[in-house]
Order: sequence, then structure tokens, then C-alpha cells
Amino acid sequence: MSESIAKTDAHIFTTYGRFPIAFVRGEGAWLWDETGRRYLDFLSGIAVCNLGHCHPAVVRAATQQLERLVHVSNFFYTAPQAELAGQLTRHSFADRVFFCNSGAEANEAALKLARRFGNAAAGGPRGEVITMQASFHGRTFATLAATAQAKVQEGFAPLMPGFVYVPFNDFEALQAAVNPRTCAVMLEPIQGEGGVNVPDDDYLKRVRELCDRNGLLLIFDEVQVGMGRTGRLFAHEHFGVAPDIMTLAKALGGGLPLGAMLASQRVADLFTPGSHASTFGGNPVATAAGCAVMRELLDGGVLENCRSMGLYLQAGLEDLHRRRPESVMCVRGKGLILGMELRGSGKPVVDRCLADGLILNCTAERTIRFLPPLIITRDQVDECCAILDRRSGLPAEDTGRFFTERMPCKKIFYASMIWSLPILI
Repeated sequence: MSESIAKTDAHIFTTYGRFPIAFVRGEGAWLWDETGRRYLDFLSGIAVCNLGHCHPAVVRAATQQLERLVHVSNFFYTAPQAELAGQLTRHSFADRVFFCNSGAEANEAALKLARRFGNAAAGGPRGEVITMQASFHGRTFATLAATAQAKVQEGFAPLMPGFVYVPFNDFEALQAAVNPRTCAVMLEPIQGEGGVNVPDDDYLKRVRELCDRNGLLLIFDEVQVGMGRTGRLFAHEHFGVAPDIMTLAKALGGGLPLGAMLASQRVADLFTPGSHASTFGGNPVATAAGCAVMRELLDGGVLENCRSMGLYLQAGLEDLHRRRPESVMCVRGKGLILGMELRGSGKPVVDRCLADGLILNCTAERTIRFLPPLIITRDQVDECCAILDRRSGLPAEDTGRFFTERMPCKKIFYASMIWSLPILI
């Protein structure tokens, strides 16, 4: 067992089910562990490293900013924060940006803003938010209550009241749930942790029309699917719909902690000095990195590569589906967020692929989730599909040697059980 693993196990909360690997270096779509072994990363830190690991433009921007100014309070102005806010508003529906540090924080801000909107509405206070079953919005108390997954909420009762859950992509159920207490509808344009669930083409338009008819806010959680992940800058662009509020994080900072809530002017005006705040939100180093991320996404050909490589990867997974219908149920997704739903548990497949140097993730128990960097190549997609094809048919015992050399058996079981659970940001 390495020193890093031993110290982690001795001193850090066991809130993550970790594989017995300690990474020390990353470049592009590759990671290297302490032994020098190389891994092909098709998880990207859970949709964080959209430009790959240690992208030169992001490293350069962060390094230069570190040498000039690391932090001041939000009582003052900084150039990187102003520049990134301008980039985000120029290329979205939004007029205003609130910066924070994670997706959960961005969603907390969105829920606070929605409650303030509802309480200021004519006809009395409205504070109820409708969210979707199989959603994931975070692990703070408000976002935990907004997340309609029992396994995430277990043990944390009483939950914050004011949330109603309906099935995703079921417009009739959503329409029936709207009532005089409703102030907003909150959803992911494509569900990530719920199993890479893509709605019908007209679903989001119907949701937008429903919100407009009833005077409700529409909140899109794009923490996982935003920042180019689907081949567009924001996932909702595929559906021709704009929200009132949108949340971002994960890939926004290029690997540094950075979140944002974006809103139209009429909604943003409800927040005044003291309504909400973040000590580190809009940190100069993180926002300088975010500016570099935006420039690369908009001008570096990244979105085009995401679309083409997404189609190429999807074709490879569909081929596996055709050849192994007894194992693979379907393939779905957009761009480079793809899910391959299996007929059995996905965790053994993830373990086998990791033993062969491919990093994947299982979500919703049976769905293998693919979240590679948006800069991947055809050769890397081919390697992923070859490993997946080779390892998906092997017995589970085949990975035993790889893991038992690094971690006691009781911890192998723990890691396999927890690996598919969502992360805070």
C-alpha cells in the first residue's frame, strides 16, 4: 500500500469509496499512478476536466494569476471575475452571474433566488419547487431535498420541506403537480447521475410553456452537462429553450473549484447586497482559469471535436450493443455524455476495465457512464471500445489480483459498492 493511500485511510473521512490507486500526474486524456502505470480517463474527474488534464491554456492562466493576485474579498472588484461574467452572459440567455465554488453551492443559490421570487409574487408567498425523480442537485440540505433519490437522502431526516417530485420526461405528471404554492421547476436538461436520461425533443419546450402560463421560474441544472459536454456550450441549446436560472460548475474552472448561477435581469434583481454571498466565490485564480476554459471552448474547435467524437464513440457502443444484446440493453446520450445500460450490474464491468487501464463510471446501478475529455481522439475512442469489448465478458474474479495487491478484501467490496454514488460537485 502506498504512503498516500495509507495516510488517506488513516486521516480522511470515509465519505468516498476509493479505488486503491493514487494518481500523481495527468495530461490530456491520460493519468499516471504512483507506479508509473498509465490510464485512459473516460470519466474526466466526473465531467470536470473537459479540456483534459493540465490543459496548457488553463495552466498558464492560473499560474500567471497566482503570481499577481490570489484572493481579495468580494467587497472589491477583480478583472478575471468581470471578464468571465462577461463571457458567460454574452454566450447565454443570462444578464447576471453569481460566482461560488461548486455545483451544490450554485444550486443552493438558485433555490434561494426561486424562494425569494415566490415570496415576492402577487397573491401570497409561494415557496414550493418541483424537481425530477432520479435527479441529482447536491448534498447540502436544500440540494439534498431537491434531489429525488432515496439513497442520497437516507439518514438525514427531517429533510427541508417545499419540494415535490415527478418523473423526468413526464409532462402530464409535471402539469398535475403545479399548484398555487409552486414557485419554480428545477431539472437537468439531461440527467447525469440518474442514468444519462435524455428527454423527448419537445419536453423542455412544453415545460417552458407551462412555467410561463403559471408564472413559474424554470431552473436548469447544467452542472454536469454544461460547458460543452453535449457538443453545445449548454445542453438546453439542443432543445431550443432558455431558462430563467441556470447553474454551472464542474468543468467551468478547468479543474479548479468554481461554480456559477446565471439569471435573467428580472430575476437577478431580487438579490440585493446581503441576500447571498460567498467568501471564495469568483476567486481570481479560479475565474482566470474559467476565462481560459471559455476561450478554448468557443475558439479552439473543442465543441466540434465533442460532436464528432461523440458520434464516433456512440457508434462504437452501438456496435457492442448489436453484438451483445444479451448484455447491453441500450445506448443513449448526447455529445460526450453517453450511457450504456446493461442488463445486469455495471460495477463489475467498471472494475474490469480499470484493471485494464480504462477509467469509467457506473451510475443508476446498471448504466456505464462515459464522460471523456472533449479533446479525445479517434485512437483513444478505439482503445476505450476495445478494452470495453475485451473486459465486459470476463468473469468478475479476473480483477481480483489487481485489487488485492493494493487493498484488503473488505475495502475492495466497499469501493465497488460506493463508486457509483454521486459526488458533491
